[in-house]
Amino acid sequence: MLGIIGAMDVEVEKLIEKTALPIKTRIANTDFVCGRVENTEVCIAQCSPGKVNAALCAQIMIDKFGVSSIINTGIGCSLSDSVKIKDVVIADDVCQYDIDTTGCGDPPGYISGLGVIKIKTDALLSDGLKRAANRCGVSVFGGTIASGDTFISTRELKEKTASAFGAICGEMEGGAIGQVCYANGVPFAVLRTVSDGGDEASQLDYPIFKKIAADISTAIITEYLKA
Repeated sequence: MLGIIGAMDVEVEKLIEKTALPIKTRIANTDFVCGRVENTEVCIAQCSPGKVNAALCAQIMIDKFGVSSIINTGIGCSLSDSVKIKDVVIADDVCQYDIDTTGCGDPPGYISGLGVIKIKTDALLSDGLKRAANRCGVSVFGGTIASGDTFISTRELKEKTASAFGAICGEMEGGAIGQVCYANGVPFAVLRTVSDGGDEASQLDYPIFKKIAADISTAIITEYLKA
């Protein structure tokens, strides 16, 4: 079974609508919908924004539903001048830009217990998503996606995150889901369509483009499941 996690309703609602013979289970204030999409057995959940929500959702999927892999889908901001609104980023690896134990001598983003900063995504899943995105006719980038519990909306935070981690996209869940999957030995991938530029214009761009971006991500997931 493939787990699919999105943070907001616009990121998963159309996939849930496509689910045949859905069975809904509510755990920890989250609905998990299991069924089939494009003849693939799936478990879909809206985790709500933020790293703790995302990690909780991923662990439940692994423990309670036995998913064999997880795709985190949704929208994010651009951290690179090359990545524009409505472009797609599929993570080669993920990190958490707001983990900071530098006062203890660790490098920024160091995940204690795992001993890493960046966590690689599964190449097979990620390559499949990239091919699906190409078939959907969108511009696709591979690179680092950085997660944190702050909506990136200032040039200062955007540049700091891009510089420190070489990240090209920012969001609030993928790094946490990656950490859970890494700890459990579960393959994962992170897909984001860009809704805004991660700067002061985000407050205008995000409301306009979030649904458009989410629909692009949903189309890619659907195309991936067809294959």
